[in-house]
Amino acid sequence: MPEIQPGERRRVTLKIPRELYDKLSELIADTGFRSVTEFATYVLRDVAAGGKLDRKPPGLSESEVDLIRQRLRALGYIP
Repeated sequence: MPEIQPGERRRVTLKIPRELYDKLSELIADTGFRSVTEFATYVLRDVAAGGKLDRKPPGLSESEVDLIRQRLRALGYIP
């Protein structure tokens, strides 16, 4: 594996079905998230933290965050 230089961000590719990507893209339209990657990173950090992140996503109200969580639960992506 190549050596990571100081200050370089480490990233990996996460593959998801195209249909899910398209649905997420529609879901985040006009929410303040700049990309599906930014949204997925936020959601995965939230899940990894036990659903208790202290910071809010950009441009979303608490009710919008709750709605997104409900949709992700309905899709089976979070418990």
